[in-house]
Amino acid sequence: MANDTNDAERYFEALYNQDENLARVEKSIREAGMPEISVAPGYGRLLTLLVTATGAKSVLEIGALGGYSGICLARGLPTDGKLVSLELKQAYADLASNNMAHAGYGQMTHYIVGDASDSLLKLQNDGEKFDFFFIDADKENYPRYLEACIALANEGAIVAADNTLLRGRTLDEAKQGPSVIAIRHFNEMIAKDERLQGVHLPAYDGLAIARIRSK
Repeated sequence: MANDTNDAERYFEALYNQDENLARVEKSIREAGMPEISVAPGYGRLLTLLVTATGAKSVLEIGALGGYSGICLARGLPTDGKLVSLELKQAYADLASNNMAHAGYGQMTHYIVGDASDSLLKLQNDGEKFDFFFIDADKENYPRYLEACIALANEGAIVAADNTLLRGRTLDEAKQGPSVIAIRHFNEMIAKDERLQGVHLPAYDGLAIARIRSK
């Protein structure tokens, strides 16, 4: 089954032309010696589609890395939209900022460097609200990040989160590390929390999508 899934992913990816801006991001990540863990190309296109389709004007990204997902998110925003990106490491935020500017989205992007939990609390205290959220950061805090997104959400906001399969570890009952346990809890929240209308996509490394119901 895994081979069939991988074959399907390769088949669909081959249908699309190479994206020069995203290829540039991937190259810059390799050259910087950063982990090559950007969102999968297919899910990057999905993020663009979702931001566009929902009419989002404000996006909060938790985890910038080199700017790959940031570009995908910004592509769905209107010209007066905004993308706030939280990143733990200054070097990662700097690379992402450069890549976003090169792609033409520097003017709409703001980076906040530091612990994401602290940054999320400050955004709440400042009264910020967002239409769309993308979570792709430290896995142990996914449930906490989801709660923060709910608190920061405009009516009907969407949350998407990457790596919900953890390369198969989520499915392996023998795996009981803190990241795996946290992701399992997060996945259950997406499926069962009455504040959310959620769905799980099993391709690539798993993607969760949820609409935050009216409060």
